[in-house]
Amino acid sequence: MALLTPLLTAATATALAHDELARLMREIIYWLQGHWLRLLVASALAVLLYAAIRLTRRRVMRLCVRKGGGARGWWRVAGRTASRTGIFFSVMVAVELVRVVADPPDAVNQLVHMLFIIASVFQSALWARELIVGAVETHADDPQVTTEALSSAMGIVRVLVTVAVFAVALVVVLDNLGVNVTGLVASLGIGGIAIGIAAQSIFADLFAALAIIFDKPFRRGDFISYGGSAGTVEEIGLKSTRVRGVAGEARIIANRKLLDQEIQNISSRDYRRISFALAIAQSATPEQLRRIPALLKEEVERVGLRFVQAGFTGFGSSSHDFQIDCDSPGADWAAFFQRRHEVGMAIIARLAAEGIALAYPAQTSFTAAPDGRLIMPYPDDPPR
Repeated sequence: MALLTPLLTAATATALAHDELARLMREIIYWLQGHWLRLLVASALAVLLYAAIRLTRRRVMRLCVRKGGGARGWWRVAGRTASRTGIFFSVMVAVELVRVVADPPDAVNQLVHMLFIIASVFQSALWARELIVGAVETHADDPQVTTEALSSAMGIVRVLVTVAVFAVALVVVLDNLGVNVTGLVASLGIGGIAIGIAAQSIFADLFAALAIIFDKPFRRGDFISYGGSAGTVEEIGLKSTRVRGVAGEARIIANRKLLDQEIQNISSRDYRRISFALAIAQSATPEQLRRIPALLKEEVERVGLRFVQAGFTGFGSSSHDFQIDCDSPGADWAAFFQRRHEVGMAIIARLAAEGIALAYPAQTSFTAAPDGRLIMPYPDDPPR
């Protein structure tokens, strides 16, 4: 008897479902017989609404193409979003709008409304995905970024956005259908935390790569300085960035570690500062010392650099110290190196022409007499 109980329960459930389906079919047939004219009018209205929705979609797409001109931008994003308007959504919108006119049975009414909710939520998810991904693409559009890196990054962004958006859409649909989604939301949260902890380093490098591509702290071809290294950026990948060092060596550094350091983008500067510390011999006269800033300015401007400042900075052990600052226009290292050489040589030549000597370490010795008076270190009448 115990073995027959499940079979009897299943048979009873099947019979009840069969009876319910039969009752629903009788209601639909009765409704069709009594409301055929209303159904005909509602069908005609639904077809017109469907055609209007599809026509609006097509016109919006054409408008976006005409305004955008085929280039990447918000018009292109809007056109691509409009193109994702599905046929099932268009049909359900038309049917939902004429549902009141048709006045179907309660079971059909509930079924149509449920399908409309499902179509609307998932269609909204499609639109949201295209808008988010399109906004990211528009912000990240940069000809300096490698196509492979950008394509890979956008592929990952699309996957992440799709999973997030459609997970939310699924929860919304189930909640509208009367399903208790509390446990599902908790499970999704716990699963996401577990995945995040397990792949922490991978996601750290991935999001660092996305930050580099989208925020653009530097681009391919830029000369950057980070930590104790410097070089030219050759490629920005999803895991690491490749930098060509000043000595020709290839440096590969993880994106996460690169962004954890202070990065100086030297290529984005408008000029390079040239600074010289000059040690003038103490034998120079006060008049010569006063003229040094003007002489330095003349030589800097003659070479073609922008003079910033020059002046006395302090007393050295065997010198009077001066400093000069000037700017080399542009960020090119080779041009900066050559101009620094030229202005340095010009300063040396000008000081020599003015009779102003550069200092070098020097020491003078004095001899004391038995009574403590200083005397010359050599006799007054040296031997011949």
